[in-house]
Amino acid sequence: MLSGMTRPPTPPFQTVYGTPQPLDWLCLAPHPDDAEIGAGGTLIQLAQAGRGVGVLELSRGERGTQGTPDLRVQECARAAHIMGLSWRGNLGLRDGELTDTPEAAHALAAALRAVRPRVLVVPHHQDRHPDHFGTYQLARRAVHLAQLRKADLDGEPWRVSRTLLYQGNADIQPDLLIDVGEVQDQWEAAIRAHESQFTGQVVSETVTPEIIERRRARQSYWGTLARVRYAEAFEAEGALLVDPLAL
Repeated sequence: MLSGMTRPPTPPFQTVYGTPQPLDWLCLAPHPDDAEIGAGGTLIQLAQAGRGVGVLELSRGERGTQGTPDLRVQECARAAHIMGLSWRGNLGLRDGELTDTPEAAHALAAALRAVRPRVLVVPHHQDRHPDHFGTYQLARRAVHLAQLRKADLDGEPWRVSRTLLYQGNADIQPDLLIDVGEVQDQWEAAIRAHESQFTGQVVSETVTPEIIERRRARQSYWGTLARVRYAEAFEAEGALLVDPLAL
């Protein structure tokens, strides 16, 4: 190394697929497969439209009943390819302990500065799983830290323009419904890429071979309200500005 040169900062995450880059949309997932289940159709549709789309898992799902961390990383990479993601990474926090701590918030804020998403998609705070509502709280602090010029973080400050909340295992009152009817085949294939979770025994209402049937029923319900076949539902953090000519 030449004298006077410094090493670039070490990324606070492991890259699972693609290359870290500025993204239009980034979905935060407490565990592998959460992004596909909660927002997969929307992410696929955006990727097909040429947008930069990424997923960041906060944990490796190492405490899950089925599968292993290494296997789940492989499944995430396969699903990312099916979805057409620009990048997928893992922050390496402890499964079952995702919460708003200073250390975790600084790591996530540094990741946000590295991939600079315009829209951030996070789990809903009313989800029953502690890691899911913990991710929501953690994301709020990280978004704030990432924009502070004087924060003790690598990278240039970054302000997320919009945060949306996706549905996990709780009812939500959506502000936004997105038609995902045309990407059902890709969405189903992306979920099936997580084979360790969705074959074999039923572990929970989420870890079950019936996951596609159950989630598609929700998409059908939201689609009925939107007068389309299938839709995904989101709540917005803050008011949405809508062009009245588009209504």
